Amino acid sequence: MGHLDHATFGWLTPVLSYAMACIGAALGLRCTVRALGSTGRSRRNWLFTAASALGTGIWTMHFVAMLGFSVNGTDIRYDVPLTILSLLVAVVVVSAGVFAVGYSRDRNRALLLGGLTTGLGVASMHYLGMAAVRLHGDVHYDPMLVGLSVLIAVVAATAALWAALNIRSTVAVTLASLVMGAAVSSMHYTGMFAVSVHVTPSGTPLPGATAMQFIFPLAVGLGSYLFLTSAFVALSPTAGEREASASAQRPVTPATR
Repeated sequence: MGHLDHATFGWLTPVLSYAMACIGAALGLRCTVRALGSTGRSRRNWLFTAASALGTGIWTMHFVAMLGFSVNGTDIRYDVPLTILSLLVAVVVVSAGVFAVGYSRDRNRALLLGGLTTGLGVASMHYLGMAAVRLHGDVHYDPMLVGLSVLIAVVAATAALWAALNIRSTVAVTLASLVMGAAVSSMHYTGMFAVSVHVTPSGTPLPGATAMQFIFPLAVGLGSYLFLTSAFVALSPTAGEREASASAQRPVTPATR
């Protein structure tokens, strides 16, 4: 059995991946709050921004954490198409959950169905990402820990959608994003602790790209997207601010004597 190290660079990758999850969660919540206060095209655009932020935040968390993953006795490579597919899955399933909650009239039902769909999608993203790993040996999973990781994903997704519907203040959003980031990180590392590897030493070159060749640049790019989008959301006026500005600009009608 190969020895697995989930933190090759010490606390750097766990802390940085947690930060990415928190930023994606906070941005997703803020955008959903804006969406629920908007109508028409504006609502759709805010929901899309929320879904892309949550999806990319979760994916970036996963693969930043994977930068610290290593197995003694073998190199590790990543299948590029499968890795990109895992990103698309993350964004699509989170979009389904966010749009269901954003447009459904029966929000309790949408919350349950959206949480289940999104949670299963997040788990699928994680295990698709693991399926993209190429190494000299065989990868095995502990079914109990896999099941627990899926359960955590569903609960975390449901909690995220609930928070999007019920939380409005900046302080509450910040606290909720910290909790959601912890939940997403817990799901990831629970899934990783389910992994065991039987190494088969070989001199054959592995197919795929190294983490630094592919995952690191992509994670940096998506992380930059999250930071830039956060700045855009922070600088965009809320519905209340736009209404107050419009009221201030209306001409004052002279009083009738």
